[in-house]
Amino acid sequence: MLKILLQPLYQNSFPPSSYAPIFQYLIGKNCLKLGQQVHAHLAVRGIYPNGFVAAKIVAMYASSGEIDSASRIFDNATEPSSLLYNAMIRALTLYGITERTIQIYFQMHSLGLRGDNFTYPFVFKSCADLCDIWLGKCVHGSILRCGLVFDIYVGTSLIDMYVKCGDLFDARKQFDEMPVRDVSSWNALIAGYMKDGLFKYAEELFEKMPTRNIVSWTAMISGYAQNGLADKSLRLFDKMLDRDSEVRPNWVTIMSVLPACAHSAELERGRKIHSFVRETGLEKNPSVQTALIAMYAKCGSLVDARLCFYQINPKEKKLVAWNTMITAYASHGCGQEAVSTFEDMIRAGVQPDGITFTGLLSGCSHSGLVDVGLRYFDRMSSVYFVEPRHDHYACVVDLLGRAGRLVDAYNLISQMPMEAGPSIWGSLLAAGRSHRNLEIAELAAKKLFILEPDNSGNYVVLSNMYAEAGMWEEVNDLRIQLKSQRIMKNPGCSWIEFEGKAHLFLGGDTSHPQAEQIYIFLEALPAKIRAAGYMPDTTFALHDVSEEEKEQNLSSHSERLAIAFGILNTSPDTVLRVTKNLRICGDCHTVVKLISKIYQREIIVRDVNRFHHFKDGSCSCRDYW
Repeated sequence: MLKILLQPLYQNSFPPSSYAPIFQYLIGKNCLKLGQQVHAHLAVRGIYPNGFVAAKIVAMYASSGEIDSASRIFDNATEPSSLLYNAMIRALTLYGITERTIQIYFQMHSLGLRGDNFTYPFVFKSCADLCDIWLGKCVHGSILRCGLVFDIYVGTSLIDMYVKCGDLFDARKQFDEMPVRDVSSWNALIAGYMKDGLFKYAEELFEKMPTRNIVSWTAMISGYAQNGLADKSLRLFDKMLDRDSEVRPNWVTIMSVLPACAHSAELERGRKIHSFVRETGLEKNPSVQTALIAMYAKCGSLVDARLCFYQINPKEKKLVAWNTMITAYASHGCGQEAVSTFEDMIRAGVQPDGITFTGLLSGCSHSGLVDVGLRYFDRMSSVYFVEPRHDHYACVVDLLGRAGRLVDAYNLISQMPMEAGPSIWGSLLAAGRSHRNLEIAELAAKKLFILEPDNSGNYVVLSNMYAEAGMWEEVNDLRIQLKSQRIMKNPGCSWIEFEGKAHLFLGGDTSHPQAEQIYIFLEALPAKIRAAGYMPDTTFALHDVSEEEKEQNLSSHSERLAIAFGILNTSPDTVLRVTKNLRICGDCHTVVKLISKIYQREIIVRDVNRFHHFKDGSCSCRDYW
């Protein structure tokens, strides 16, 4: 085909317009050198391309990554046309040069050249990328005057623009007014509703869709997962696996559903999805492999996460895979492994970014690698060209705070080049709590009361410290403040997976069907653990009540209920995996260590900060947490 198109070039009678099919053929063929030669042939003959030929040259250069060459052709064209402007608008949009796209569109408009259904989808995409709703509405007015609003492609891109600019009312209005819709129109609106957490409307649309494609299913599954509705996400994924399902999951669907497993810590469900991935050949996709690493790590199986990481082809191991593994090690308190993985990444020639250092510094913090962490922090910008951000300073404040260097942590905050945010003061507050430094804790908490007025956790930490110090008047003042501002305390809860179902427990919960057996088990526990040397630390039962009542409060913490349920319902060789929405308290940490020894159980507790692997009476954190 190419030989036939090129043969007339050697004839002097070859007309200028006949260059167009050659450039058209070269679009997307990755034949830049050949395209440049044909372009040179045209220039040597002294021919200036008209609007039609120039449009094809612009498209050819743009598809080969030469956006600057495409722009020069456009700027020097002597006969502007709608086709030429469309080619340039498309090229600029695809390369994310949004402001220039809008300039070209208005230039086109000022010349009296009419846009068509090839123009406006790219213009609306640029408006969406700029998040400029006013500009989008101006362009919407233009298509109303020329009747293109009823074109299915233009209408769908208009819905997508309104959705991405956060205007769901006008998105729905446009959807309802479209005489003909395709599946993309439905998908765009469903994605918008899911983004804003309006699940009911998304579900109604999904059920009414005449036909659904992979994007429809994935939008719903991803939306549920991203909004914390893991159970719904997994149920919908299961429907896709039914034999009569019209659509089967692809790699994007897998990446969307795996976070749902991670959110609910449903390891067995994650393993079943991994089996499906193997059967369908999707395991070779590096993005899926990275998602599997994250899922296994967040479900508490670091061994499986590491195995997935090493199965990725070294040549295909991108930055996101390295970051995911470093973060996995950090969350499990394996600081030395996080450091080793970072060094392996550097040796592999992969440039770190801000996420890399957040994981690395966090790993150092949870493992007590103070000097190592400080050395990497000092080298961030000078050696690795990554400027420290708020989250990096928060990690270093946490690093110093855990080591008891509270003054150094406070001095670092004072010397920061930016204003300290909630994460930084939160790290200092946690350090003050851990080392029982009420002065530092008060200072940090009062900053947080201003920065996060609705976060009850900050009030609770300071209130607990006041209670520990016997400062009950201050405790009451904080309680009054919480009530007056109508701030609700976030209740502690834990959950454990058993036979494919997550069992949830609140502190002091008696609603579970097995509550009677669970409390009988817990009532017998104190005698066993006292024989192993346990002394209750009632400073974690922070109410102005008797010591006996404090011990009773501690015994019904949610993680203990979940662990008791697990021991009662599983065989002795089963690893218990418990997830808690708050930080595990010091007394529970001691008790779980003893339970692991007495009952010869491996217990993994994932709290809000990290994983704790309990086995044979010790914890992976080595009591440094």
